[in-house]
Amino acid sequence: MKEFVIRRYRSDQPRGSERSALLRIDDDGKVLYADRYAESVLGYDASELEGHPVHRILASRQDDPFAPANRHRIERGQDALVTFRHKEGFFYTACLSLRLTMRDSDKAANASITQRDSGNMDPRLLASAEDSAAFGIWELDTQTNEMTWSEGVFRLLELRPGCDITPEQALFYCQTGQNRVRAMFRRCIRSGAPFSLELNLLTARQNIRKVTLNGRPLKNGKRIQRLGGILVDHTPTMQRDQSRQRAEEILNATTQATPDLVAAVDRELNLLHCNELFRHQFTNVFGVTPKPGDNLTQLLPDHPNERRLIERLWQRAFDRDSFVVEMPLAQQNRELPVYEFHYQRLTNGQGETIGAVHVARDISQRVNHCASSEYRIRHDPVTGLMNRRAFVARLLRTLEQKTHRESCDSLLYLDLDEFERFNEVAGSGTCDRYLRELAGNLGIRVRQRDALARLSGDTFALLIENCPESRARKIAEDILELIREFVFEWQGHSLRTTASGGLLMMDSEVPSDPEQLLSQASDLCHTAKTSGRNRIHTARALALQTDEGTTNRQVELIRKALDNQKLILAYQALKPVASVTWGDHIEILCRIPGDGEHEDELRPDQFLPVAERFDLAKRLDRQVIRQTLAWLGDHRLLEPRLKYCGFNLSLASVLDDTFADFLEDQLRDSPFAPDCFCLEIRESHATQYPDDVAVLCDALHRVGCRVALDGAGASVESYSLAAKLPVDIIKLDRRMMQHLEDDPVQQVMVEALHRIAEVAGKQTVATFIENDNTLSKVRTLGIHYGQGFRLSRPQPLAELTPAAVDLTTGRIGG
Repeated sequence: MKEFVIRRYRSDQPRGSERSALLRIDDDGKVLYADRYAESVLGYDASELEGHPVHRILASRQDDPFAPANRHRIERGQDALVTFRHKEGFFYTACLSLRLTMRDSDKAANASITQRDSGNMDPRLLASAEDSAAFGIWELDTQTNEMTWSEGVFRLLELRPGCDITPEQALFYCQTGQNRVRAMFRRCIRSGAPFSLELNLLTARQNIRKVTLNGRPLKNGKRIQRLGGILVDHTPTMQRDQSRQRAEEILNATTQATPDLVAAVDRELNLLHCNELFRHQFTNVFGVTPKPGDNLTQLLPDHPNERRLIERLWQRAFDRDSFVVEMPLAQQNRELPVYEFHYQRLTNGQGETIGAVHVARDISQRVNHCASSEYRIRHDPVTGLMNRRAFVARLLRTLEQKTHRESCDSLLYLDLDEFERFNEVAGSGTCDRYLRELAGNLGIRVRQRDALARLSGDTFALLIENCPESRARKIAEDILELIREFVFEWQGHSLRTTASGGLLMMDSEVPSDPEQLLSQASDLCHTAKTSGRNRIHTARALALQTDEGTTNRQVELIRKALDNQKLILAYQALKPVASVTWGDHIEILCRIPGDGEHEDELRPDQFLPVAERFDLAKRLDRQVIRQTLAWLGDHRLLEPRLKYCGFNLSLASVLDDTFADFLEDQLRDSPFAPDCFCLEIRESHATQYPDDVAVLCDALHRVGCRVALDGAGASVESYSLAAKLPVDIIKLDRRMMQHLEDDPVQQVMVEALHRIAEVAGKQTVATFIENDNTLSKVRTLGIHYGQGFRLSRPQPLAELTPAAVDLTTGRIGG
């Protein structure tokens, strides 16, 4: 937990004159406290901030006070300039600093717990306990027939504490239970057996209370001299039960009165409630009558397709606040009426999802009336799939919803390979039949919630909603396999082809224009075609805040740097952390020069997505290697020192069958040994194309180079890849380094990956080491090398030159 001081920043005002507010934020980024000045500085009242994530008032993720760049400045006592989003929607800059003074209550204190003797209990504590828990204590002296009560019993009976009352008079409040109370007391005195009795009391103010009377003997030796116990009030529970019963009666009456099908389930698809109309339709369609408590999945063993569809729809309802779908109760029976299903998520008081409810209205007449015109407008006439116009509208709705929810959506753009050959061989009519049959098979394979469309000709698109990246990749590969294995028989000939695709991952920050997303996915599909066809290229959507002209300008700068061999090269050192190793270990980094002296260079996060989109990544990889080897050739004195020189490979190079030959040709005349060069392959690429990566590793090993698996630990496949993939070095993913020093789960995962690598004869590298605590934990775990700002910052490649030494024979180095 940290406390931050936020001051509105204006360059024309002296420091100290700005308005400031205090925020207390926990390590998960949640606002715990905001002072009374928060509204004047941030626009939000303190109650609107407390309990909410701090990202709500930040302009972007880069403005997070816990982001490395901001955190380091703040911890050094410097101010960080952060862009905030005002409640009214405008943006402004503010200074963020760590509060210097901490209260004594913020410091850790020593404490202990010991058992307290109840005999020394403060009577005020007993009175408070009785008042809070609604109970009272009583005792009966069996010799004198005198009874004593605590103040709690008087309050339960709504009597004045200490008023004069006899046991016989007290029994009058028991109404119908007087004889049972007397019998229980006599039995306890005679046999010594404790008792518990539920009673309805009528208090002195004529209020009914439901209570439990508990009693037990209090012996002195073997003789029972006293009885004692407690009187517990259960009236609030009784009132809640009565309120719940009334609510159920109202719910039953309401759902029975509506002509819609109403059903509610919990997270395990157990039926919580359904009205008679739903029960009747379900029985007619599936031959089994549902009732509350039944599991919907177990009710449909003979209808596997319908069971899977119902499970998907309810799961979608658990993941979203609400959605609407139009369909019959069973997809296999087209004669059934069409319903408009409204799904709504059910949550408890803590916001946790506990189930969902659907209300289905019969819209058969409306569908039949609008089918002829509406269907033609929204569907492709050949395949029956959604057309481009309807798909763009659906994609736009998804983008609008992403502003209100966090989800992982994907856009798959597919283009059939060499489909024009079918048109030449079989004619357009046969091609239409092929597309119709293929679309039918694709419609079965995709999920019910996703949108499949034919955009034009032999081009298809699939919107994959609310699906993790690994699952989306699997869906895309399954569709590619289906197209590859689909065979259409025509006049004794078998027509079959493959497809290339671009899978665009849409995170929280994506363009709001669906056409921009389709354009980016189309570019990915084009690179897949040029890389050899029958494959999927995956990338994240570019959050285009500028027009397409800016992107074209970046493409022009990349091509100019490639054509003129003017890439700006830098390096970041890898340092041994578990043992002393001599020599230089570096990773080559790249920048794109701007146009002119005053224009900023393009960073990798700016030009790499653009290069992948416009099929320039392979050229970039090769040019970086050429320029690096040329520079090393001019500094041969580095040859004894250089032990590791790493290059990052793009997916285009990984899938390029000629890359190993290119590298061998470049290293042929180099004075440096091939085994000092290492090609780094991303784990996501190795997961997506394991066979291609294994072939490339073998080819690079034949050249004499080493191979590293970069970003290991980002997925569950990491451990299998680290053990079986023929690589030499395992570079841990940056997410495994975050909070490594205080997260025991991360430590176990890193240690397991390191041990697997060691057993397989591979070295490990911990990346993004930003502070001493992470470095210490990495050293403790035995990781071989470390990389990050704590060890070494990126430097121009020219600074790697050896120091100049003057000898009698002349100067060397420099």
